[in-house]
Amino acid sequence: MLKERWNDRAGGFHPVSAPDFLPRQQLREVQSHRLQAVVGRAWDKVALFRERMQARGLTPDSIAGIGDIAALPFTTKADLRDTYPFGLFASPMDEVVRLHASSGTTGKPIVVAYTREDIEVWTEAMARTFAACGLHRGDILQNAFGYGLFTGGMGTHYGAEAIGAAVIPVSGGNTERQIMLMRDFGVTAVCATPSFFVHLVEKAGEMGVDLRDLPLRTGVFGAEPWTDGMRERIQAETGIEAFDIYGLSEITGPGVATECACHDGLHVLEDHFFPEIIDPATGAALPDGEEGELVLTTLSKRAMPMIRYRTRDITAILTAPCGCGRTMRRIRRISRRSDDMFIIRGVNVFPSQVEAALLAVEGTVPHYQIVLTREHGLDRMTVEVEVTPEVFSDTVRAMEELRARIGHAIEHVLGIRVGLRLVGPHSIPRSEGKARRVIDKRQD
Repeated sequence: MLKERWNDRAGGFHPVSAPDFLPRQQLREVQSHRLQAVVGRAWDKVALFRERMQARGLTPDSIAGIGDIAALPFTTKADLRDTYPFGLFASPMDEVVRLHASSGTTGKPIVVAYTREDIEVWTEAMARTFAACGLHRGDILQNAFGYGLFTGGMGTHYGAEAIGAAVIPVSGGNTERQIMLMRDFGVTAVCATPSFFVHLVEKAGEMGVDLRDLPLRTGVFGAEPWTDGMRERIQAETGIEAFDIYGLSEITGPGVATECACHDGLHVLEDHFFPEIIDPATGAALPDGEEGELVLTTLSKRAMPMIRYRTRDITAILTAPCGCGRTMRRIRRISRRSDDMFIIRGVNVFPSQVEAALLAVEGTVPHYQIVLTREHGLDRMTVEVEVTPEVFSDTVRAMEELRARIGHAIEHVLGIRVGLRLVGPHSIPRSEGKARRVIDKRQD
């Protein structure tokens, strides 16, 4: 991996970013070669993939290049659970150097494996991610992603060290300590889920610490959908530049796609992760520019290659060139997942829609929960919204006026009226990782 030299820092371009600027024809050749290799490996080593290829009348020789990728079968999260724990591994355990897993909140956890070479690719991907976000040697990065079985902490850690940043492996939680470290260590960049960082900002205010007075200049956020309104709120309250990154454990962890300084979509590191957009209902491939479900194929992973993995994330591939000059295609920021959707009175609702409506109303804070209940056979939706201390201590009339404004904003976005409950500061539980936005009590 290319390294930053002593006289590169002021140049605005980090050498690890060089693959991001590959000419498209050369990139396509790399993709084709790597796809053929990964298909051959999966055919030889993974029984489920071989059986699905055979059911389609395919062999590895059927795939001449990246243009044939749509002929290959999909992989889903159910496949990983059904083959738990090691059924999709393409490497024997004596070649596996690390295992990660999902939290397993529903059913069996998702287990993912890495060879030493896989770790090196992951590290490279995260180094390129941080370089795109403007980090470099000399930065002090506070890593508030969770360590352990969750992929976020470890992937971020190794990538930041690879570009020469000093990493503080604080993980999640310990909010007051996080603020102390930011202040005392002169932290210049932070990694966290956006919901946890909002909590940190809130706690800093209570401690009398203005983050705008600290050296902190960059926030790298991921692991959960968040809106442009949330980004604007974070930047306005802290003075930092907020970057969105994307990844998922099944593919590698963080490092699949990243924003650059243009903040116009996320560049997919296409030399390692090939993106497609499909119709989530039919599975048919959609052209660049059309919205659908993101499907990803790992082009470099040895221990556990993922071929045409259905992410359930809804996005589109952006067609216009990016001002940064990178040739890697971009996906639109992911604000919702198809499996986050719920239906109320025949209307499809995503939590991100509620968040966008709330952030447009002055007097609220970015803490809310959606509670789903069933009364007399009818589904009901109630949104619990935190308000600022000033508003909460105001008159009943002022509270009712705010309730009306919020109700109108949500109705304007969703097209339906919902229950609304205004609650005081700190009433909504804070998350040290991914925020839990929807509480479904319909099955209780």
